[in-house]
Order: sequence, then structure tokens, then C-alpha cells
Amino acid sequence: MSMPDFLVIGAPKAGTTALHAALAGHPGLYMSAIKEPKFFLTDGPPPTRGGPGDALTYREHIWRRADYEALFDPAPPGTLRGEATPLYLYDRIAMRRIRETLPDAKLIVIIRDPVERAHSNWTHLWSAGLEPVGDFVRACDEEERRIAAGWASFWHYIAQGRYGEQLEHLFTLFPREQVLVVRYRLMVDEPAQTLDRICAFLGVEQGVLAEIPRQNVTAHPDATFVHRVVSLGQRAGSVIGSLVPGLTAASVTGPLERFLQRRSRQRQPLSWEQRQEIIPRFEQDISLLEDVLGESFSDWVRPRERSGGMVGDRPSGQGQARNGRPSPTPAR
Repeated sequence: MSMPDFLVIGAPKAGTTALHAALAGHPGLYMSAIKEPKFFLTDGPPPTRGGPGDALTYREHIWRRADYEALFDPAPPGTLRGEATPLYLYDRIAMRRIRETLPDAKLIVIIRDPVERAHSNWTHLWSAGLEPVGDFVRACDEEERRIAAGWASFWHYIAQGRYGEQLEHLFTLFPREQVLVVRYRLMVDEPAQTLDRICAFLGVEQGVLAEIPRQNVTAHPDATFVHRVVSLGQRAGSVIGSLVPGLTAASVTGPLERFLQRRSRQRQPLSWEQRQEIIPRFEQDISLLEDVLGESFSDWVRPRERSGGMVGDRPSGQGQARNGRPSPTPAR
């Protein structure tokens, strides 16, 4: 039986793709060729409905156990096998499935300023032409309605960043010695030290990895007439494509997504005024997180001295099989 020894379980838009790429360079580790298989998100076939683009994305799930195990068959003897699906941490049922199937697995969690994480999440879907609301704060206001309507978890901008609740639940399932929590900011500021800490946690040689590559800068197209028209076509195409068996998100929405992101700016940081509108939605959970981990996260509720981050992340959810979008830049 080929199953992973460790999982990177969260959070979306917090550098999990960059970490996956870095760990793949360690001779003692084997990372699945598919970065985000999502195996534990369902017990059987994934849903067929949801928000814009969800139905096509669900087709990308590796949900059959034999297919999941096959991802790890090529692992060289003696290596530790791993995969990164950052949606696991948020999904309590998925975490219980992991506990039942891999009770001894080591789990890595990356946590990022939840406001920046939410904004990066929204920007990704906006740049893909799938997010219909062109204002980040207003899109956050839509979250409860979207959850009630069954939109996939990648649309849960606020809820995905409530790490206190998620980690409190995680520690009821796994002992703390099996969990490593890493701050995204340290991946940016201290990549070599952070990688050594992760390697020590996994029990493989330290000093081998020194860099975390940049992966897929989130593009930020302006809200132009062209963007609005093309986005309408994108969302319509995703609906039509979901009715045709065999089509994938890459084949249906990929060309328009690339068109929207051409010559776009990198994600623009939020103003302090915008942050002040969103921070109250996280304050209670940040306090819980401080209690759970025993450290301060007060920097998340203060004005930022610099923009969100440089490690980046590829999509979690929409477009997961669209390899290369948003387009990666060198050394990201």
C-alpha cells in the first residue's frame, strides 16, 4: 500500500505550492506529481454543483483510492511520501478521514495573515474571471449566502482564515507532536531556517534545502469593460462545460483566464482602511489562535509595514489542473 507519510494541509493561498516545490527537491522526500489531489475531501465522487467553475474543478479530484495510492508508487525506497492539499485543514470531515486512514501521519500547516490570505484568494478568482463581485469587501459580505448555496470551500474567504477554530479541532484528532505550524512570513523572511525546521520535523537531513521558489504570482486585472465581458463569458463557459462529459477546467476556461491575466499587475495590497473593514471578522479567532498556540499574532490586527508576501501560491480549488495559471515568474 502506497500512502503518504505526511501532508501539507493548509492554508490556501499561503505558499503551499511553493513549499511543495521546495520539498520535492529533497532526496529524502517524495512529493506527489499532482500537487493537490484532494483525496480526503470526499468519500466517493465529489459534488457536481457549486459556484462558478466548481463543477469543472470537482472533476480534477483524485477520489478513487487506487488512483490516490498510485500517486505514491514511484517514490524511491526509503523516502518519505507527501502531498499538499491546503483545503484539508478547513474541512472537519476531511480531517476525520485523515485521522481514520493515516493516524500516524505528520501534518504541516502554514498560516498567513488572514486578511491578506482572503484578499489573495479573492484576487485569484477575480483574475480567473470567476468572481462576479469586483470589490473585495463586498465579496466577503456575500460569503454566508454562498456557503448556504453550496459554493466550494475555496470561495469561503473569511472562514478559510479562521485558523484558531481549525487548529483547535485538529488538536482533538492528532497529538501536537504530529503537527507543525509554520508562519507564512517566516517562509518569506527566513526560507533556509524554515525549511530546516520542516525537515527536522519530518526527520530528514537538514541543510539540504535553502530556498523556497516563487510560484505563480496572483495577477490582478483592472475592473475594465473588457474584463467584465470576458468574465461573463468565462462563467457561462464553465456552466456549459460542466454539462459535457470529459471536459476539464483547463480546456474550457483556461484560454479566457490567460486572456484576462495578460499584462495584469501583480496583486495590489489592501489599504489600511480596507483592512479595518475586514479585521473585526477575524479578531475573536485570532485571540483563540493565540490561546491554542501560545504566541502572539497581534501584528495581524495592526497597520502593515509592507505588503502581503512574495512566496505566492497556486490556486486551491478553481483551476487546480490548469498548470501554469496564473503564470509563474522566475524565482518566485
